[in-house]
Amino acid sequence: MKIGELSRTTGVSIRSLRYYEQQGLITSVRQPNGYREYTLLTIETVETVKLYLNLGLTTEQIASFLTCVLQNKEAFCTEVMPVYRKKLAEIERQIVELNQIKANLIDRIAFLGQQEQGNDE
Repeated sequence: MKIGELSRTTGVSIRSLRYYEQQGLITSVRQPNGYREYTLLTIETVETVKLYLNLGLTTEQIASFLTCVLQNKEAFCTEVMPVYRKKLAEIERQIVELNQIKANLIDRIAFLGQQEQGNDE
């Protein structure tokens, strides 16, 4: 299967597929004419990569456990849990920061709202 067909089948852009290959997430065989040729297994690999990207993981993080996940089940890959825990901690820190920003914005809106009311009188 050529890269265009893989792109259409998975909904992933050709540019992203080339990037996945550069990162070692997928592989292809180069034909004599220079075209990349992918196996049907690559569809499953790309779908798995999409899942992990949607969890907010980086391609580097995915590469660290992708082979294990594809060969086994996720539950049997010890490499996955530390990555998940690290990502969850990162998200929790971001939530704290966003809540602080939200509180600051609410305070600023309330303050400026009072200023506007004072100018209306």
